Amino acid sequence: MAKKKGDRIQVILECTEHKDSGLPGTSRYITTKNRKNTTGRMELKKYNPILRKNTIHKEIK
Repeated sequence: MAKKKGDRIQVILECTEHKDSGLPGTSRYITTKNRKNTTGRMELKKYNPILRKNTIHKEIK
């Protein structure tokens, strides 16, 4: 019997504003998503400790 692949996958979210600011370091979060329900790239507002504010984090890779 072939084993069914899980619907939940782990994704990395990276801050979009941090790249443009030119400051060193990165703000990344790891979360999971259901690949059947969310087929596109995920985009969430998360806290960036370096910029000290909530920013948009997009899924990478």
